Amino acid sequence: MKHTLFAGILATTAMTTAAMAEDTVTAVHAFPESLIYTKSFLEFVDKVNEAGKGVVQIEVRGGPEAIGMFQQPDAVRAGVVDMVYTPGSFYAGALPEKDALVASNLTAVETRANGGIALIDEIHQEKMGVKYLGWFDSGVCYNLWTRDAPTLDAGGNLDVTGLKLRGNAVYNAFFTEYLGAQVIDLPTTEVYSALERGVVDATGWTQIGLIDLKWNEFLNYRIEPCFFSTDLGTIVNLEKWNSLSEESRTILQDVAIQHEIDSSGKLGAVRDEDFAALEAAGMTVITLEGEAAEKYLAAAVDNTHARMKGLMEDSPQGAGNYDKLIELFYAK
Repeated sequence: MKHTLFAGILATTAMTTAAMAEDTVTAVHAFPESLIYTKSFLEFVDKVNEAGKGVVQIEVRGGPEAIGMFQQPDAVRAGVVDMVYTPGSFYAGALPEKDALVASNLTAVETRANGGIALIDEIHQEKMGVKYLGWFDSGVCYNLWTRDAPTLDAGGNLDVTGLKLRGNAVYNAFFTEYLGAQVIDLPTTEVYSALERGVVDATGWTQIGLIDLKWNEFLNYRIEPCFFSTDLGTIVNLEKWNSLSEESRTILQDVAIQHEIDSSGKLGAVRDEDFAALEAAGMTVITLEGEAAEKYLAAAVDNTHARMKGLMEDSPQGAGNYDKLIELFYAK
């Protein structure tokens, strides 16, 4: 009887220890749950929670309604939350190197293979005390979207004179330095009402998500070619990352790498569906041609790289990684 009781105690202790051993990672996401990018992140969470049963689980605490989108990077640095899915542009002040992703013409799959993401991870750990887990939803670029037909000059170049252009940290260098636009900075959550009230009549945005945000109710023209790349990444508080079991870290990293592959392929198909739906509803596509298109694309990259270099030079760590970042994230 004593042996039976002892065995029972051992079994109970083992079960309790196993239950206590499961790591929990709290997370928030920058954008509302309805947006395609957030849905992609939540798919990643589901994959981790399936693969990590009994080992590691991600507990999503919400989006910008839980922690303001621009406060989230600092929240993960401070350990208020363990993980954040957010554009690198939301913490550009701390890490200007994120512009390498913004101006990239490669995908996460390619930069994971060539060592680019490893370098970005190293920089995140050094400068911000966070682990750069993965670059999700890469390969989707940006367009300029307008309410009214865009004006082209005699050379076919875009003329934004008088345009009330919504800007943000992603593309302001391009919009101001090359296009000469006067931008109105607004967070994503305020753009719908700004379009509705006529505060802005044009915005940059990615190739997908316009319908999710309902901005297509006001925007009628898409300007090609597209430029830039999404820079959406998942970062984890470094102290929390180091406290996880080796098995938990392996699951999180392996699932993140696979999601880089999956999300890049999936969102390309979503882009095609969105474009078809928008054009069926009356969206008109205006395409810059020849030299005008070449200058437009080159300016987007050159001005963004120049911004990155200047900010890196002003930082205590300097611009020592600049050339390597260009080499790993931009194929000429």
